[in-house]
Amino acid sequence: MLIPIVTAVAGIAAGGTFGYIYRRNAIEKRIGRSEQFAEEQLEEAKRKAEKVRQDADEWSKEKILATKEEILSLKDELDKEVKDRRSEVSRLERRVNQREEALDKKYDAVEAREEALNEKYKAAEKLEADAKALHERQAGELERISNMTMDEARHIIMERVQKDAYHDAAVMVRDIEAMARDEADKKARNIISLAIQRCAADHVAETTVSVVALPNDDMKGRIIGREGRNIRALETATGVDLIIDDTPEAVIISGFDPVRREIARLALEKLIMDGRIHPARIEELVEKARREVDAQIREAGENAVFETNQHSLHRELVMLLGRLRYRTSYGQNVLKHSIEVSHLAGAMAAELGADVQLAKRGGLLHDIGKAIDHEVEGTHVTIGGELARKYHESEAVINCILAHHGDVEAASVEAVLVQAADAISAARPGARRESIENYIKRLEKLEEIADSFQGVEKSYAIQSGREVRVIVKPEDVNDAGTLVLAKEICKRIEAEMEYPGQIKVSVIRETRAVEMAK
Repeated sequence: MLIPIVTAVAGIAAGGTFGYIYRRNAIEKRIGRSEQFAEEQLEEAKRKAEKVRQDADEWSKEKILATKEEILSLKDELDKEVKDRRSEVSRLERRVNQREEALDKKYDAVEAREEALNEKYKAAEKLEADAKALHERQAGELERISNMTMDEARHIIMERVQKDAYHDAAVMVRDIEAMARDEADKKARNIISLAIQRCAADHVAETTVSVVALPNDDMKGRIIGREGRNIRALETATGVDLIIDDTPEAVIISGFDPVRREIARLALEKLIMDGRIHPARIEELVEKARREVDAQIREAGENAVFETNQHSLHRELVMLLGRLRYRTSYGQNVLKHSIEVSHLAGAMAAELGADVQLAKRGGLLHDIGKAIDHEVEGTHVTIGGELARKYHESEAVINCILAHHGDVEAASVEAVLVQAADAISAARPGARRESIENYIKRLEKLEEIADSFQGVEKSYAIQSGREVRVIVKPEDVNDAGTLVLAKEICKRIEAEMEYPGQIKVSVIRETRAVEMAK
């Protein structure tokens, strides 16, 4: 048993020794190969490093050469630039030096000129003083010779120059107006004549009184009533005055308000027809007459709107138009006048190519303020403009109303046409009339205005105040001055007077030579 074990142990030991020797040899071989490989790699690395070093040396040399060349090139350029700069600076220095020399020369010349001017100025001052003294001596000598002071001589010269300028201005104005008349008169007459022919209106002169016929004179007593109670009741209810005088079978109704006068006339006629005249019946019939007049007013306004084709008017303006039926201006019915102005303005607008509807509307409403001018303060022009603005009429229509008497400047052709149509309608023969008192006052005022101008010898108002003839002193007013004088008189008349239509101013200048044969 021991022998196999020893044998096995010996075999194991021998196998282990053999295995150890084998592994050592294998390891030594592997180490040898690794060392050989390492040596080969080292040699290879040395070769590569040597090659890289050689390449780097070659590249560095090339870069150094290129850098040196670039540095040399930049140096050459810099040297060239510095050289150019230095030459430029030298050139500029030479120019500056030249300019300084030129300025020095000019300064010297200016100083010399200044000295010369100072000498001349001193000489001029001396000459001026001598001239002034000589002028004073001459002026004194002239005053002594002419027996006239300098102010008097200056005044005479100024008057002479003023007269010459006045004459030249008058001649120029006359020439310009003659040219304008030659161009415009023919066409204006044609347009106005066509408009008048297309609107041939009738005229009825109305008064501020109404006459009611009575069946007999006994009716006067019944109208007066016991202790005058009936006439007082009628006057109180209507706001008018009843005049019962010696006129047979007639009662006169007097009042400024035409609407009230019409109400009183209708009420009185109904009372006369009814026969029952007492205060209660008077109040009843006056109220009935007032309703009838309101209906007539509305109907008259609607007829005016229909006739002029202005259907978009506010209903209050239509009522105010109807009130114009009972309003007169110098005896001319204002409603008929307004309708006529509307037609005339529309006809002229059509001839001129203007806005026909605007012209007709402005013409119809131009006197709308007269419907309430006795109730509201202000002129009928201002009242009319406020009414048109209140009832939303356009600014163009408002301007037609405000400008139809020249109170404001006309802003459109249609406003000017309304002015012309208003003048045409008012100037028709028989269209308007005046009381004898107003007529005489107007004639006196015309002559007073004409006589107030310098150089007027005598003036005469003729043709019912439609013309004033002015006779001037020939030694004070020349032929050209007559035109200017006529214009000045016209401006005074327009500014200070109110009149229907137009007034012609004729200035007459004549020179007479009179001798007596003995």
